[in-house]
Amino acid sequence: MFDRRSVLFATVASVLLATGPVAAEDTAAAANPPKIKAVASFSILGDFVKTVGGDRLEVTTLVGANGDAHVYAPSPADAKTLAAAKIVFVNGLNFEGWLDRLVKASGTKATVVTTTTGIAPLKSEHHDDHDHDHGHKDHDHGAFDPHAWQSVANAKVYVANIRDALVAADPAGKDAYEANASAFLLKLDALEDEAKAAIARIPAERRRIITSHDAFQYFEKAYGVEFIAPTGVSTDSEASAKAVAKIITQVKKQNIPAVFLENVTDPRLIKRIAEETGAKVGGTLYSDALTDTGGAAPTYIDMMRHNIEMLTGTLAAS
Repeated sequence: MFDRRSVLFATVASVLLATGPVAAEDTAAAANPPKIKAVASFSILGDFVKTVGGDRLEVTTLVGANGDAHVYAPSPADAKTLAAAKIVFVNGLNFEGWLDRLVKASGTKATVVTTTTGIAPLKSEHHDDHDHDHGHKDHDHGAFDPHAWQSVANAKVYVANIRDALVAADPAGKDAYEANASAFLLKLDALEDEAKAAIARIPAERRRIITSHDAFQYFEKAYGVEFIAPTGVSTDSEASAKAVAKIITQVKKQNIPAVFLENVTDPRLIKRIAEETGAKVGGTLYSDALTDTGGAAPTYIDMMRHNIEMLTGTLAAS
């Protein structure tokens, strides 16, 4: 016959056996919470989000490496991705002309974060220029240039906006997001100093080049290199014969030393300008997209360093 203490012990033991594994599972779940599903509209923004989000996020990038967001056509899979997301990061400034329709079609309840909030936009120099044809309404970027990330100072604003949005969406990850963002901002400070020092070594009279489309106004304003493009801020623009002839005349008249290709544009136009003017083809600049991991620009910092090296290596030469 069991005494009271034996019965009590058996009862407590049975409760512990019943609840022990559950408690262990709860502890494990608390230590390894499910990753937050986040979406970034294009590769450069995806790099920002992954860097700030770290291990707490599962990030899907819609327009991937070497992809052209100007002419992107969303798929049904993209709608499913948005529907499952908790938070979606976009550039704004009409860069993703297709995004509003995609968000509506997906029925997503995700928070949509415009990462250029707080950045003073530059007016698109080609907005009122009728010498080129956009052709597609969804890719008309309107009055402002959307390529704000081409200034490192602006990249810091992107990072701060991403950090704040993630803290709001996932308060438990506040310390991690703030630590990741702080480390990233320190690297961007160093990159900014590096960029200014490198450009300063280029003779002032050589700080002008030709590129495929008008994606570098923010770089131009920040660092003092003049970029001349035969088309507007969208790669969907087509330069007219008049615009190309004007560029060729300008290159010859101003003795512009180099033309550069871009990873998201057709190189034939730039090569034609080089052939007709004798300007040097300085290499490839990365404007709107990163490369894959095996390329020259798999991250934002790699991209900016590559572009700076291309410019200084070509323009600083005598």
